Amino acid sequence: MRNLALWKSSTYNVGGFSASNEKQQISTIAVDLEQDVLYAATEVYSAGDIRSIDIWKLAREGETNTEISPALTCFASYPVIASMPESPWPTDHTPPSELVPEVVNMRLLPDIATIVLTTRSGEIVTLSLEDDRQKPESVGSVDGGILAATWSPDDTLLVIITGDDKLLLMTSSFDVIFEGPLHPDDFGEDAPIALGWGAKHTQFHGSLGKGAAQAALDLSEVGSSPDDDGKPRVSWRGDGAFFVVSTIFPPSTPNTRARRILRIYSREGHLSSSSEPVAGLEHTLSWRPSGNLIAGTQRYGSDGLGKGKEGRHDVVFFERNGLRHGDFGLRENAQGNKSQPPRVDTKRRRYKVQELSWSADSTVLSVWVAGDDGDIVQLWTTGNYHWYLKHEITAPRSSSGDPGRFTSVFWHPEEALKIILTTPSELIERVYTWETYTSISTVPNDSGSVAVIDGSNILLTPFRTQNVPPPMASHTLFLSASTDLMSQTNLRVTVPLHTSFATTHDLLVLLWESGYAELFDLRTRLSPGRGKVMDPLTMWTGQAIVAGSEGSSPTCRQVILLSDRHFEAQPNGNAAVRLAILSNIGNKCDVVHIITIEAGELAGRCAVEMPGLHGRLSHAGSTIVWQAADGTLYDVNFDACRELLARFPEFCYSATSAFSVMADVASDAKSPNPKDVVYIGLGPSGHLHVAVDNGTTRSVATNATSFIVASGFLIYTTTAHVAHFAPISRLHEICSTSVESLSPLPEWETRRVERGSRIVTAVPSAMSLVLQMPRGNLETINPRPLVMEIVKQDIDNRNYRKAFLACRKHRIDLSVFAEYGGDVFKSQLQRFVEQVDEVDYINLFLTSIGQSSLPADLVTKLCDGIRAELEKRDLKKYVSCILTTHVVKRPPDHEAGLSLLLRLRDSEPQLVEDAVKYIIFLVDTDRLFDTALGMYDFSLVLIVAQHAQKDPQEYLPFLRELRSLEHHYQRFRIDDHLKRYEKALQDLADAGQERFEEAMAYVEKHRLYESALAIWLGSDRYSSVLSIYGDWLFERRDFREAAFVFRQAGVPLKAMAAHEKALEWKDLFELAIQESMPSEELISTAYRVADDLSSKKRYADAAQVLLDYAQDVREAIKILVEGSLFSEARRIIALKSRKELLEELVYPGTLDCRAQIAEDMHEMREQLRKQVQRIRELRVRKVEEPDAFYGNEDTDLHNVDVMTDVSMAPTTFTRYTQAPTAISRTTSKRSSRSKRKLERKVGSGRKGTVDEEEYLLKSVSKLVVRFNASQSDAAALLPHLFQFTEEHRTEACALQEELRAFEAELQAAVTEIWTRTPADSATSAGEGDGGQSENAAADGWAARMREYERQRQVDPLEKVARPELARPEWTLKVPGVSVGMGGGA
Repeated sequence: MRNLALWKSSTYNVGGFSASNEKQQISTIAVDLEQDVLYAATEVYSAGDIRSIDIWKLAREGETNTEISPALTCFASYPVIASMPESPWPTDHTPPSELVPEVVNMRLLPDIATIVLTTRSGEIVTLSLEDDRQKPESVGSVDGGILAATWSPDDTLLVIITGDDKLLLMTSSFDVIFEGPLHPDDFGEDAPIALGWGAKHTQFHGSLGKGAAQAALDLSEVGSSPDDDGKPRVSWRGDGAFFVVSTIFPPSTPNTRARRILRIYSREGHLSSSSEPVAGLEHTLSWRPSGNLIAGTQRYGSDGLGKGKEGRHDVVFFERNGLRHGDFGLRENAQGNKSQPPRVDTKRRRYKVQELSWSADSTVLSVWVAGDDGDIVQLWTTGNYHWYLKHEITAPRSSSGDPGRFTSVFWHPEEALKIILTTPSELIERVYTWETYTSISTVPNDSGSVAVIDGSNILLTPFRTQNVPPPMASHTLFLSASTDLMSQTNLRVTVPLHTSFATTHDLLVLLWESGYAELFDLRTRLSPGRGKVMDPLTMWTGQAIVAGSEGSSPTCRQVILLSDRHFEAQPNGNAAVRLAILSNIGNKCDVVHIITIEAGELAGRCAVEMPGLHGRLSHAGSTIVWQAADGTLYDVNFDACRELLARFPEFCYSATSAFSVMADVASDAKSPNPKDVVYIGLGPSGHLHVAVDNGTTRSVATNATSFIVASGFLIYTTTAHVAHFAPISRLHEICSTSVESLSPLPEWETRRVERGSRIVTAVPSAMSLVLQMPRGNLETINPRPLVMEIVKQDIDNRNYRKAFLACRKHRIDLSVFAEYGGDVFKSQLQRFVEQVDEVDYINLFLTSIGQSSLPADLVTKLCDGIRAELEKRDLKKYVSCILTTHVVKRPPDHEAGLSLLLRLRDSEPQLVEDAVKYIIFLVDTDRLFDTALGMYDFSLVLIVAQHAQKDPQEYLPFLRELRSLEHHYQRFRIDDHLKRYEKALQDLADAGQERFEEAMAYVEKHRLYESALAIWLGSDRYSSVLSIYGDWLFERRDFREAAFVFRQAGVPLKAMAAHEKALEWKDLFELAIQESMPSEELISTAYRVADDLSSKKRYADAAQVLLDYAQDVREAIKILVEGSLFSEARRIIALKSRKELLEELVYPGTLDCRAQIAEDMHEMREQLRKQVQRIRELRVRKVEEPDAFYGNEDTDLHNVDVMTDVSMAPTTFTRYTQAPTAISRTTSKRSSRSKRKLERKVGSGRKGTVDEEEYLLKSVSKLVVRFNASQSDAAALLPHLFQFTEEHRTEACALQEELRAFEAELQAAVTEIWTRTPADSATSAGEGDGGQSENAAADGWAARMREYERQRQVDPLEKVARPELARPEWTLKVPGVSVGMGGGA
């Protein structure tokens, strides 16, 4: 659906020459890609013989050089001594005025900066560009002359065909690597092998019969075309691996004719294959750079030509194996209407095809046609196996009025769509680009029409109503009438150059390069139905632009139809419109011509010069914008242009504008505010730029392939095969911010598209986007953003039915009505039901919102509101909808739906039957059966069961059993069956006192204690319920609450047992004394409770129990000594006058306590020394081998879920879990259990892991805490040791010394460990986040592993705080006793 549009057109005249001088002409050109320099070779003739060859240079520095001056650019000249003889097969088809060029080929070799010329006389001439003398030199000559010469694409090989029928293959240093005959006898190395099947004699030949199978090709009927110039041709494949040679094969027998044959050679000179005999094959030859096709031309008729209609002329294609592969017919000067004959009499062959050539990207095939009335170059493209004639370039006439002639046609080797043509005195450069001609009319008149140029036919398709795949079209516009008019105005080109649609009317304008234009009213049918989809009416035809005062004709490049509120349709059917035509006169500047047409007549014409050359026009509402070659944007008025403050960083051929506010600009009384316009352009590099006036320019994509603006979105596709939908309003906000406050672009809505898809057009009214695949077929999609935009507009306009149908068709969640409509939609439920009154549609809407993510209260309000409206309108009609409202609300109210059926059961039995079937469809059968059963209506249960097709053997016995039960007990069975236990318990309570025991069992079974307490509160059964509740608490080991409940229930024995289990000894003995417990039992209970308290290390309470209730002083003292409560023991001994217990129990107890403290300090000392030594080793290793200590691996490898199940060397990750000497045997994908296990290992401090040092520091800190506790125990013990025997005082002094020594050692170790070294300071200063974000997700196993990795190199001293040693008063001053140092002296 794309067309070739002319972007640049430049003409350069060779100074000193004139078109009337037929003895001087430009013959060929060469390109310097690195310097962007063009070289042209001109030949000077004298008395019919060539005298010299001049080399001209065109160096373009910007766009200012407009002429090639001989004094400046003719820097080399080579005299030609003699010319070679005529071709062995002369032809009489060359026009008398045409001179045979002497230069066969000219090539610039970039590696050696040398121009190489090959001449017909056989000379090979070189011209070094680095030589200041600029003197051509002959490096050799070829005997017999040179008929053809072509360089390989990589400039390493040169193929030469000599006049004595030899094929030479030379290197760039002109060493011959192959020499062979031009006409070898064999087919080639790749000759086909016949295997039997697929042979000609096995095929079906129809009416010709089997005799056609044995009929061989008659070579006597295979000849060459009369238009063949007899010269050989050479063409290389794009990769330089093969080249093809086209030559005239001499007659082998008297009965055969000379015919054209193709031979394919490898770059080593080996013959690969030869073409099959083709009658009428001509001299033209070009191998497609992509390599799949070899192009030539073929004539049809009689006398050795192809069998076909006389005058038929085709472009034919061959494969590398020499076999034919398709063709298409030329349409030289033929009309688009096939019913009319061509303007030129093809039977007299008054034209011929000179050359074929391909563009660098293999997309465009140029056909150089030479006719009696001048030369034309046709540009052809293909799509969907159809060849389109896209453009025609006519040779300019000479100053004397003779037909114009081209001397060469050359495609630029790098710029794909740049073509360079030469005439005898001019050099013409043209740059084309791809453009899709789409209708840009606004809603509701958007037809989505697309125009495709195919010769003199315009293929039109309105995608709003039809999707016709190319090469077909909904309507073909034949330009036969305009062709007749152009023939009267001496115009020879029938293919229009450019076309454009209007923005507000259904108009189409066609423009030719000469300024001729045609305006049509397409009259497109926008609604579906029968009849013509288009009925174009010609509104105006004529010459829109005339030649200037200097006689120079402008070169038109683009036309735009302007939309203006002042130009409305006239009553007679004609319209008043304006055309903006972009042209350039020579190489001076661009000119915008504003043409006014009223009532079918030209009413006005004005021109505005632009401040540059090679720009482009684009729409901007009712105005137009001209984009300069550097990307600057200008607002074009009728008399001048104003530079905008918006510009693109590069020239964007595809550019448009859009408004950030959705408004009909054409209907506004005033021009739109430029501040609201967003300018969008796609550069050749794939960057999609967005700019605003007086704002910044942002690139929204770097790999865009196409774009369009529709429905308030910028839609663009990328090379990643994704379509993006960017809101225009958001783009305007982004570009309106200052450069300093630029933020990253947000994520737009996207949709995956087929590989290589490009946007053709978008139809907002149809909510569709049309894409074209690389092979040419079309695909129409309805993207969600386009659909949602129309749906939102309809919701805002209260057009709920249209919005509903759009959502239903395109599978949009109907919850959009509530989400977008909000409170307004909730208030318009009556209008919604009036517009969407179908039962199925309402049910679809209700089920959609019921399954959506809307809040439960909103769903309930919508269901209730719609149900109320439906009940007002017709309860019987909308009974299924009403049932749906009950079912989909949150939570669903199934009972209300069944209650509705009960209301209608008697009056509308048939309706109830259908409604039951419907609600069974919505709700699970068993759930609905249980709901009906819970309503205690057996008739309703039977209705549901019968329509649900339940097995009667399953439910009838159960229902019969229920019917036989008493009322309350029946309901109990039903509620128990439905697992409504609390309600079932209430039913049992209502059933009478005889059901109390069953009720209590039911309470215990389902643990309904709180409900039971609430039911029997205030009754005589309340204490029984409390007792049962207390037993349950006692079983749960909740003894304290059980004791309280037992006391409330009046069960003291159970209460005392609960108090005893809860170790509440005060409450226990209080209750025991109140209940007059026997003394023996009381003493037994005291001993039992004292043992339990001692096991819980409650020594003081245990001693108190034994003293108060067992009267056992000895056992009490023993328990106090066991708990190191020596002061309390001595007090009780003195109080009870039991001094014998002091020596018997207290003295040994203090010595045992002293021994335990000493043992603990010895254990702590051993642990401290080992850990301090290990910390020293780790710190030395951390300094000497940091990589081995920390590891040096990517943190992403810690996600071991992506690792394979293979053995591997230990990585940094294993440093967390194992010693470095151990190697993991296998690594597998981890389950959740193994992940948790691994996470517990991390930070465990195992030897050899990264966390070992941190673990040791924490262990030392815990050791300090433990020593502080030992000091407290020693402080309580020492006073008693000094007060007892000499042995005790000796042990006290020894304990003080041990405490002092270990305190000093521990203090020194803490100081050493927590003193930061320079290495530790450097590590702390250089620690970072390891490349991980502080805001990384904190959940997930992998995230936690990454956090451990981030903390890996953090100094452990930063993680573990330094512990502080407590200084209790454990030292005493005793006269005559040497005591240790300590605090509190």
